[in-house]
Amino acid sequence: MPKLETVSEIVRKSMLEWPCIEPENTPWTPMVKPLSECKVALVTTAGLHIRGDKPFVQDKAMPRTGGDTSYRVIPRGTAAKDIVQSHTSIAFDYAGIYRDINVTFPIDRLQELVDRGEIGSLSDNYYSYMGALIDVTGIIEESGPEVAQRLKAEGAEVVLLTPT
Repeated sequence: MPKLETVSEIVRKSMLEWPCIEPENTPWTPMVKPLSECKVALVTTAGLHIRGDKPFVQDKAMPRTGGDTSYRVIPRGTAAKDIVQSHTSIAFDYAGIYRDINVTFPIDRLQELVDRGEIGSLSDNYYSYMGALIDVTGIIEESGPEVAQRLKAEGAEVVLLTPT
């Protein structure tokens, strides 16, 4: 993310006035067993998807919403070179992800933790959303619960969220 003093006045004002959901309560499930025995999943808002999959899009009819609240499935075995980004935020610096996907989507680091016995196992699929959304209603009401059900069906017990 750029420093506020380096962006235009319009972008700066938009960033300073960005809405933030403040739920009345925070859903929390305490750990019932050690992480070394848990299946871990990964969910990101980096706008990542498999090369050739449908890119994330900005809703041109409603530019203030930020757009696409759908998700993409990235199977765990997907090579980093086959994962691309179609995030549409103009205020996002893509350089780090282009150099090393693990900056925001730590697929190699998670596997290293499994190999060292610090994590029990990894889910078969990871999930990606586009971030920088002003209106997240579609995620809260539709795609979020769908991904949660998929994660439960895959046996995920812990989810690492990587916001971007």
